[in-house]
Amino acid sequence: MTSKRPRIFYGWMIVFVSAVGLFLGPPLMIFSFSVFFKSLVQDFHASRATVSFAFSLFNTVGALLIPCTGMLIDRFGAKRVILWFTLLYGLSLCSALWVGSAVWQLYLLFIILGVTMASGPAPVTYGVVISHWFNRNRGLALGMSMMGIGIGSVVVPILSQRLITIFGWRTTFAIFGGAVILLPLPILAVLLQNDPGQRGLQPDGDEKIQLVPARPPAREGLTWHEIWHEPAFWILICIFSLAGASVHGAALHMSAIFTDRGVTAERAAIATSLVGIAVMLGRLGSGYLLDRLFAPRVAILFYGATALGIAILCAGTSGPLALSASFLVGLGMGAEVESMAYMMTRYFGLRAFGTAYGHAFGAFMLAGAAGVFLMGAGFDRFHSYTIPLAALCGAMVFALILLTRLGPYRYGVETKPDKSTQPIEVPKIA
Repeated sequence: MTSKRPRIFYGWMIVFVSAVGLFLGPPLMIFSFSVFFKSLVQDFHASRATVSFAFSLFNTVGALLIPCTGMLIDRFGAKRVILWFTLLYGLSLCSALWVGSAVWQLYLLFIILGVTMASGPAPVTYGVVISHWFNRNRGLALGMSMMGIGIGSVVVPILSQRLITIFGWRTTFAIFGGAVILLPLPILAVLLQNDPGQRGLQPDGDEKIQLVPARPPAREGLTWHEIWHEPAFWILICIFSLAGASVHGAALHMSAIFTDRGVTAERAAIATSLVGIAVMLGRLGSGYLLDRLFAPRVAILFYGATALGIAILCAGTSGPLALSASFLVGLGMGAEVESMAYMMTRYFGLRAFGTAYGHAFGAFMLAGAAGVFLMGAGFDRFHSYTIPLAALCGAMVFALILLTRLGPYRYGVETKPDKSTQPIEVPKIA
């Protein structure tokens, strides 16, 4: 007698919940920082470098703590970590109301936000959940869950600017903090599950086959000690670091690159918008292809597009060709997070995935911050973006070479069970 299963796999609900949880995380603190920037400069009567350092503290603290987040997830489960730190993240945003006029108070606020966001509404925490729920469709599921960041990066900055104009930056932070506590947090508490086993399901919604004697399957994968000594792990760390530095360095300086060449601010804004559109398309496109092609080849496709886009910008072109280059840069930026998570699961399994992914994402964030800084420092030194862009292009080419050095998966994609060849459930003998 066959058991009735839901027509829609609950894992897709997990994807939706993950997208909701990510909507007010990176889109608010990373993609909207430029919206808050001038208000912070005016309110604290500080230089741009002084205020920029607040974001540097936020990014660095988050990057250093993400590996610890991975360890907490592997020990206590992702849901518990996400719920507690999402609550703390919302309360931290509300605490902006009590920030005075001293710059050190602004720094303290951003440090606390870096700690709470890294372990709450961050790609690592939800990437772990999605990877447990999906196997054959893992790439697409990761890409769709990260669409919460993509949509938020378009909506949240516009909404932030509106709220800042009406209420100021402190109240705007508090409003978003209240929204985090009242909207995604209850949804996460009710609907989020660590893995399909908690609902009596299998990854991808496959039918569960019971055999006697019934024994809980061990989580497949290498230990963290084994992963640490794997050459493939360090190759992947180098790839993600090089790509992170290159993509973030080019994307976050995109508007300045265009305006320095005499392009109007409106046209430069179009280039920035094209990056955002390409990020969303890159997430979906790479996620779809990761389930059907060898992951390093998919990464080569999208990172190669980014390398080409940076090369076009380095050549000093303008007009439609330069706009196309900004789109190509955004494709690589969109493919980074899910390709990172996907390859880590395929090469090392899920046993210590949170810890391994946390270290990889931490290196990626630090490299991204370094890329943005080096682009600015390179411009100050050479009074042009040409040489910094050439260096970023070279880094992307080196990342492409390293991708060709990765061997076959250790933990490949399991095929869907064939009902005609499934073993018959054996009744337990008293």
